[in-house]
Amino acid sequence: MKLKIILVLAIGILANLSCSKNPSFNYPAGTVGISKIVYFPSVSIIGQRLIIIAQGASYTDPGVNATLAGKNITPTTTGTVDPNTPGVYVITYSATNTEGYSSSDWRTVVVIGSDVASNDFSGTYLRAATGVTSTWTMDSTGVYTVENPGGAGVGAGETVTAVNYTGSQIAIPQQIAAAYGEVSSSDETYNATASPVTYSWIFHAGGYGTSLRTFTKQ
Repeated sequence: MKLKIILVLAIGILANLSCSKNPSFNYPAGTVGISKIVYFPSVSIIGQRLIIIAQGASYTDPGVNATLAGKNITPTTTGTVDPNTPGVYVITYSATNTEGYSSSDWRTVVVIGSDVASNDFSGTYLRAATGVTSTWTMDSTGVYTVENPGGAGVGAGETVTAVNYTGSQIAIPQQIAAAYGEVSSSDETYNATASPVTYSWIFHAGGYGTSLRTFTKQ
């Protein structure tokens, strides 16, 4: 008897479903049922993340790809580049949807001054705090590959790009380094007339903290 009751109930449910209308999937634009579809913006640069030019050279921004809901949009650009003034310029591109969700990307442009043509900061530098050295190799006027920029025992062989963009001013321009991810520097000084030559900077990279790191030329 119990089995018969279950069968009767099942047949009744199926019959009821067969008599109901087919569900409609013709939802209003931008919705699925009672849920609103949220489209997130996407912003990514075109071309190189770190661009280095000589003072007075022309600069044309390579641009970005920015989309929202499958359509191209114009992102907001923050920062400008003056190719006639030596410096480190960071350009940020961002876009925000109507719900307030945002996406952004960035590019660094370095203008190397004509006054650094005779400078050569290449060499080996010792960080006394760790007893570890860092080596600078000149790639072109004002541009260097710096090995172990944090002067740490675990950084041997790892490199970033550093610049001497005017006078004795140095910097690790914001960039993506293979070993460190996103890196940069701050509080930089280069004492070219000291004997021996010294320089200091805060190396901004994952796990390196915010201490000032001082190096002496060997």
